[in-house]
Amino acid sequence: MPSAEINGLTIGYEDKGAGPGPALVLVHGHPFDRTMWQPQIDRFSATHRVVAPDLRGYGATTVVPGTTPLSAFAEDLAALLDHLGVREFVLAGLSMGGQIAMECYRLFPERILGLVLADTFPAAETEEGRAARNATADRLLTEGVAGMRAYADEVLDRMVAPYNTHAAPHVHRMMCATDPAGAAAALRGRADRPDYRELLTTVRVPTLVVVGRDDAFTPVADAEAMHAALPDSTLAVVESAAHMPNLERPEEFDTALAEFLRSLVRTS
Repeated sequence: MPSAEINGLTIGYEDKGAGPGPALVLVHGHPFDRTMWQPQIDRFSATHRVVAPDLRGYGATTVVPGTTPLSAFAEDLAALLDHLGVREFVLAGLSMGGQIAMECYRLFPERILGLVLADTFPAAETEEGRAARNATADRLLTEGVAGMRAYADEVLDRMVAPYNTHAAPHVHRMMCATDPAGAAAALRGRADRPDYRELLTTVRVPTLVVVGRDDAFTPVADAEAMHAALPDSTLAVVESAAHMPNLERPEEFDTALAEFLRSLVRTS
């Protein structure tokens, strides 16, 4: 896997394909890594250049303890894409990755040709949610690798629906492999994230909103609200999936994404 030294970080990433379609950038969620996008990398690299980075603190990218705000993730992503010579792109993110995609649109909308917001939500954290994220960060730092595994065990059935046994081992491995300090830094950053709901009403590029029908973290109602707020959006509800529809039901997820990418070409 290639890596780049950027802004004092070693950033691991996948960069595959050189098809005629626009570059497609895939941003993973928490606590995962770029391999959560493997089905999409394999499929869409036949028609697009696909870039999937490991975010700071995850996978093969440098862990920076403390607090990682969403703006830091977005700036890392922009610097990596500059390094790779990717000026304009379609940006897709799932869960935390979707919030990072919104932050990217806030910071550099001129570079983004289209957005894919999967199993995510735009609202700022509640007081209760902020406390819970910081408490989880404290726990991970105290318990270390064992705490990361315990966390993975606790949330697996909400990440992946229990009936999707084919996807569970990969998701569990990613969570267990995540550095606790990296996960804690991201949790603290997300606890203080801004509210993107007003931003969504100003988005000037087509957007695909995707959600698993049985997602307990970001229910269908959240996706419907984003769809209603965005000026030009399409909503795709993936049946028989929870929080990771791209892995639980890759064919259905990819069908929605492929149609969205084709629509961008037709309207360009």
